[in-house]
Amino acid sequence: MHIEGEKICLRAVEPQDVELMYRWENDASVWAVSGTIAPFSRHQLERFVEEQQFDLQQTRQQRLMIQTKADGRAVGALDLFELDLLHRRAGIGILIAEPEDRGRGYATDAVLAVARYAREVLGLHQLWCNVGAENVASRALFAACGFGECGVKRDWVRTPVGWQDEVMLQKML
Repeated sequence: MHIEGEKICLRAVEPQDVELMYRWENDASVWAVSGTIAPFSRHQLERFVEEQQFDLQQTRQQRLMIQTKADGRAVGALDLFELDLLHRRAGIGILIAEPEDRGRGYATDAVLAVARYAREVLGLHQLWCNVGAENVASRALFAACGFGECGVKRDWVRTPVGWQDEVMLQKML
């Protein structure tokens, strides 16, 4: 399965992605935004990839690799999670792994492409996400993709420098 954007395509996770995901998931510099507190083993990631083959309704989550059209390189991952088919919504999370790949429009293209997929293929009514109030880049990304801020959770996330608010955003599809 490929979901096309202008600069990227989103594709299903493959077994050969485990090494790349192992590096990304164990990069402690992104743990604050992903809510991770412990490293992942290769075995855990191999099982995760195997589970991605199951029915989306069963797993309630889907990871898609973000691959550039220009050179076919995987630059990040996009997750749909907490898929709720009754209320037709899902959470969304995104990672562009390397700093040199950020700011090139890959994330915007990926979010817009998955929004079309969520509406046209999955039949969802909305996507939502939670972003740290101080994460200016992510808030700008989701705003540029049509997400609106709909609430703030005060002192929601503990960081090395103290408590931080988390902003809730949603996009009607």
